[in-house]
Amino acid sequence: MRGLRLLLALVCLGLSACASVPGERPDVDPWEGINRKVFAFNETLDKHALRPVAQGYEKVVPLPARTGVSNFFGNIEDLWTGVNNLLQGKPVDGGVDFGRFALNSTVGILGFFDVASEMELDKHEEDFGQTLGRWGVGSGPYLMLPFLGPSTVRDGFGKGADFLASPTQQIPGWQTRTGLTALGLINTRAQLLGADAALEQAALDKYAYLRDFYLQRRLSQIYDGRPPREDDFFDE
Repeated sequence: MRGLRLLLALVCLGLSACASVPGERPDVDPWEGINRKVFAFNETLDKHALRPVAQGYEKVVPLPARTGVSNFFGNIEDLWTGVNNLLQGKPVDGGVDFGRFALNSTVGILGFFDVASEMELDKHEEDFGQTLGRWGVGSGPYLMLPFLGPSTVRDGFGKGADFLASPTQQIPGWQTRTGLTALGLINTRAQLLGADAALEQAALDKYAYLRDFYLQRRLSQIYDGRPPREDDFFDE
């Protein structure tokens, strides 16, 4: 489902870019030169390693099993999402997140079945980068991270906190932790395979396209889909 949402968001961004004329705005990418080099490195790594592995994974592993894997990792994410909702002052959403985790971890057999969604307990997506944004921490310059992809200075710190706080990182044994991390990465990349062709066709400049998509999406996530208008930022 996350892959489908990202694909739809990419298409919508392409349409909005074609329909609007950009005005003057602050420079969000002062490190563009080095960012583009890191982007080229990530693209090469994806082309020759991650994408082929994800394609093989998609061919070998049947859809029900892949769905179960996605549910498993989504269930783990619900726990940290609940913590971030509490930190953002949203106790009701946090309670739903913890309820989802408890229900899916038990009735859903360690989260492989998303029973909570069937019971209409909405899934949220929160991380520590969003929490910092809600606390008023500025995003800082856009940053392309090796292996991890689009980010900002603020989200870079957030990603570090997300990784260290992830329940999978609390499991004893580095082999198990590494294996789970690799499986999650491959499964996520497999979900995004359907977006590859659309992205290549829509973007004349793939780097700039992904940058704008990322920044718009993060702003929307921080404000729960109701970001301030650009004029509100420029008037400050």
